[in-house]
Parts: sequence; C-alpha cells; structure tokens
Amino acid sequence: MHKRLTGALCAGLLLHGLVTTANAALLGRLPATPGGTDYQAYYDEQLNITWAADPNIKATMNNWSTANAWAAGLTIGGVSGWRLPSADVNGDTTVVNCSPGGVAGCADNEMGFLFWEEGITAGAPSPFSNVQAFVYWSGTEWALDTSDAWYFTFNNGSQTAGSKSLTGLFAWAVRSGDVAPVPIPIPSTLLLFGSGLLVTVLYVWRRERVQQI
Repeated sequence: MHKRLTGALCAGLLLHGLVTTANAALLGRLPATPGGTDYQAYYDEQLNITWAADPNIKATMNNWSTANAWAAGLTIGGVSGWRLPSADVNGDTTVVNCSPGGVAGCADNEMGFLFWEEGITAGAPSPFSNVQAFVYWSGTEWALDTSDAWYFTFNNGSQTAGSKSLTGLFAWAVRSGDVAPVPIPIPSTLLLFGSGLLVTVLYVWRRERVQQI
C-alpha cells in the first residue's frame, strides 16, 4: 500500500510543480507561432502590466516625443495600446528611487521595480532579449521642469531626469494589464486531474483496508 500511495503522492507533487511554474512573476504572452514558446511579450503579475519581449525593437529614439509616439502606434501580435514605462504610476509627482532594492513603494516605478525587485538587467535579461545597458526613456515628465523627462539605465539601475530633446536613448514598450493569456496549465484540466488523483488515492486506501480485514 505504501508504494502505491507514494506514487499517487508523487503525482500530486508534480501537479503542484505545474501550478507553481504557472504562477511565475513573468508569464509568456503573444507567441509568434500558435501554441509555441516564441513569446513576443511577457505579463508581469506583480505590476499587472505586459512588457514587450524585445526592449530594442526600434533601437534609439530621436527624442522623448518621438519615443512616446512610437510606443502609442506600436502593434505586437495584433495588440495595440502600448506606451512607455511609467516612473510615477500613482501620479503623485514623486518618483521612487528603488535602489538598492527592497524600497517601500518601488512598484510605483515600473522600470525601477523590474530592475531592482525582479532582477532584469542588461547582464541578466532573461526571459527578455536585447536589454540594452544604456538609457531608456520613461513616459514620465519631471514635475519640477516639464521640459525634462525621467529615464532609466539597465546596466546599474540608475535613474535621472534629462531634457526631452536628448537623442540616442532607447524605448521599451509596455502595456497596462494582461494580453492574450496562454492557458498553460488549463485550470479546468488541472481541477479534473486533481479530482481524479484524489479518487485514486482513496480507492487504493479503501482496497487495502478491505484486504486487511
């Protein structure tokens, strides 16, 4: 009986592993090939936003306005509504410096959170590709001087505000909320599998009890 129950419990642990994997912070979205893993975007569960898988789709931008216009007109996998990352999600005009990590309110700064809390850097970009070690525009103006906007560097996690006319900066497209979720694993399938597993364990236990009487 112990061997049979052990086998059933191992299957249960496998099910738990599938659920844990599915709950990772960054989930693949918009596969280029139907049913594939060549994702064009990743949904960030912690921030409830979707990042473009390639942060260097268009290389450098002429200025901040050009970067914003490019993001607003972008379509990825048939999905529109993209923008530049926000450095002030709640709009209170305070840009949180997330360095060196574990900073209260860091989620208010989307690129800061991605770097300092989720560990996405130019040196360790996975699951993204082409994360540049240079400066990325945010979509947030500097409250003290609206001729400047905030930008972020993915080689060391630094941020500052600079003139909107600066050239040579990059732009990483992001979108609020989730897009085209990939149903892996399918919740109804997992529920059916779990119910079947429970029935199997109870059946084995009952049969062994009957044999012992």
